[in-house]
Amino acid sequence: MSELVTAASGAYTPESQAPRAPLSPEAFEAMLVAVLPAAYAYALRLAREPADAEDLVQEAALLAFRGASGFAAGTNFKAWFFRIVTTSFWGSHRARRRRPQTVEYDDAPELGLYALSAQNGLPQTGEDPAAPLLDALGTERIAAAIADLPEEFSAVCTLYFMEDFTYQEIADVLDVPVGTVRSRLHRGRRMLQQALWQAARDAGIVEDRA
Repeated sequence: MSELVTAASGAYTPESQAPRAPLSPEAFEAMLVAVLPAAYAYALRLAREPADAEDLVQEAALLAFRGASGFAAGTNFKAWFFRIVTTSFWGSHRARRRRPQTVEYDDAPELGLYALSAQNGLPQTGEDPAAPLLDALGTERIAAAIADLPEEFSAVCTLYFMEDFTYQEIADVLDVPVGTVRSRLHRGRRMLQQALWQAARDAGIVEDRA
C-alpha cells in the first residue's frame, strides 16, 4: 500500500507464445472458483451494491464458461476473468449505476501525503513516511476512497493497489494501452492522496494545524 505515494516499476514479462493444450472443463471450473472471491470484491467496488456485484459476477462467470476456448492455458486467468467482469459492468450494469458526485483533485500535490503527514507531526519513520497514516486508515477506508474516485481512475487504482496487477495486466483487463494505464494511475494516485487525507480528518485520525 506504500505505493500510493511512490512510483512503481510495472515490470512485465510477456507470456510464452508456444501453443498450449486446452484446459479440461474441470480444470477451468477450478480456476474460476478460485478467483470468485477476489472477483466479487472487485465487482463490489465497481457496482457499489452487493446485489449488483453478485449479478455482475454471475453474468461474468456465465460468459467465461461460454467463452472458455478464448482463454490461453498458462496465462493469467485472474486477469482474463477480471476483463470479462469489467466488460460486463461497462455494458449492462454501468447504465443502471448511479455514482455520487466526486471532487476534482487535479491540483492535488504529487507528494500530498508526505507533506501533510510531516506538517501534522505524524511519525516519519521507515522507508514510507505515510505508512503510519495508511495503517491507521485501514484497508476498508482506503478501498472506499478508491471506489469514490472518478470511474476510470477507480478501476485502475483498484486493480493496481488492491489486486496487485501489473501495468500490462491492467491494460489487458481494461482494454487500453499501457501508456493510458500509467497516466490514469499517476493522476489517480494524486487524487487518492487528497481523498485519504480527508478520510483521515473525517475519522479523527489527524487534525489540520493552523
